[in-house]
Amino acid sequence: MLHAILILLGCQLLGEVLARGLGLPVPGPVIGMALLFAALQLRARLTPEAAEIGTLPLGAVAAFLLANLSLLFVPAGTGIIRQTAVLTAHGPGLVIALVGSTALTLIVTALVFVAVARRTDRKP
Repeated sequence: MLHAILILLGCQLLGEVLARGLGLPVPGPVIGMALLFAALQLRARLTPEAAEIGTLPLGAVAAFLLANLSLLFVPAGTGIIRQTAVLTAHGPGLVIALVGSTALTLIVTALVFVAVARRTDRKP
C-alpha cells in the first residue's frame, strides 16, 4: 500500500519538477497523471497478464482516494469561506461570468452537436 502511495506522489512530484523546470503552462499534477498513465500502459504491454489496474496495489489506493474524495474539497471550501470579503466585492461579476460562460458553453455544445449530426447522418 505504501509503495502505491509513493508511486502516486512520485509521479506528481516528477510532473511538478517538469512543469516548473521547463516552464510549461500545464499544472504539474496533470503532467504527473500523464506520466503515470504512460507507465501503466508500458507495464500493460510488457506484462499483459497484469494489465488490470484492480490487481495492483495502486488500484486499491486509487479506490480509497476516490471513496474519500469529498474530504479533499474541505480545504478548498475553507479557502473560499476565508475570502468572503473578495466574494462580496466581486460577487455579482463572478455570478454573471459563471452564468454567461455556462450558457455560452451549452449553446456552442448544442451547435457543434447539430453540425456533427448533420454531417454524419447518412440516409439510404
